[in-house]
Amino acid sequence: MSKSYKFMIVAGEASGDLHGAKLVRALRAEDPGARFDFFGSAGPALRNAGVEAVVRADGLSIVGLPEIAKALPMFLRAFRDLRNAAVTQQPDAVILVDFPDFNLKLARSLKKKGITVVYYISPQLWAWRKYRIRTIRKYVDLLITILPFEKDWYSVEGVTHVEYVGSPLAREVHTSSSKNEFCGRHGIDAKRHIVSLLPGSRHKEIVKILPVLLETAANMAERDRSIQFIIPISSDRNEADVRARLADFTSAGGVVPETLLVVKGETYDALNASDAAAVTSGTATLETGILGTPMAIVYRTSTFNYKLLRPLISVEHFGLINLIVGERVAKELIQDEFTPQTLSDELFRLLEPAENKRVRQKLTEAADKLGHGGASKRAAEAIMRLIVR
Repeated sequence: MSKSYKFMIVAGEASGDLHGAKLVRALRAEDPGARFDFFGSAGPALRNAGVEAVVRADGLSIVGLPEIAKALPMFLRAFRDLRNAAVTQQPDAVILVDFPDFNLKLARSLKKKGITVVYYISPQLWAWRKYRIRTIRKYVDLLITILPFEKDWYSVEGVTHVEYVGSPLAREVHTSSSKNEFCGRHGIDAKRHIVSLLPGSRHKEIVKILPVLLETAANMAERDRSIQFIIPISSDRNEADVRARLADFTSAGGVVPETLLVVKGETYDALNASDAAAVTSGTATLETGILGTPMAIVYRTSTFNYKLLRPLISVEHFGLINLIVGERVAKELIQDEFTPQTLSDELFRLLEPAENKRVRQKLTEAADKLGHGGASKRAAEAIMRLIVR
């Protein structure tokens, strides 16, 4: 009789959905003759990987305390549905993927009911809200980390049930076409400077960040009309948000450079073709760093959110790529420091040949620290060891 395994997997954001889907496929590959059943909170990638969506994760990614408060009934409903599904179906383990504000509460609830809890892509407790480590110690059976310094940090804090597997992005961030091929497809001059502008993937990020990026592009175009700009987007929803902000910008009297292009579904190719980029803080800074494109890291939220959250942040750098390198290889323009003038100046600096070359070398060193592929496979191996011991 063939073996069978059942897992609940819970993702809440687009990046977690993608990493979770890779993990699902890696788990199946660990025992090809066995039956694997997956259910939980699933976005499009997890659903395509065969995960039954008790909760559709598409609407769970919300930024900002006031916004989360408004959506509280939705989160409570999702929490209840997932908890009930776990209790009813009794999976071999629950795999929580990132999304700590939700998933740490779910870990506590499910572990109290005797369910094995795995946390994949550990919460960044070394950065902020360190007190939550008590939840990890008590309610998580296996913590899987993806950044090179995390296992040692957790060990110092008394958490020993930790596996470091490397970043799932390592060796998985790659282009599908060369710079010349990408430029040829979109009518871009490969011999002129190209700057990518990444405003984030969440609605609130695009609303707050894209207008400043557009002003930056307008400022840079005034100084050098040969510069070409790309806004890479990943989905139809992102495209609608970006088009709306472009319309608002022009209706308010802003001048969008003639050389600005919106490209969907080709983010890695766009970054690879770019001489420099402005990147919203988050996973995209790692992806940009792996591709070796010099960047400025930007972020802006509401004044209310920033005043609430800033005192809780305890690291020297915001950008993940800077944390890995251990120095400010990418300048960080956060909140009030994020202006069209400061960003324009930094991007022009990165376009200088000597500086561009220096930063690219630093980013290559950072990418090497992320591991050399196979993170999803190593995570799957650790999970299978846990449940069959």
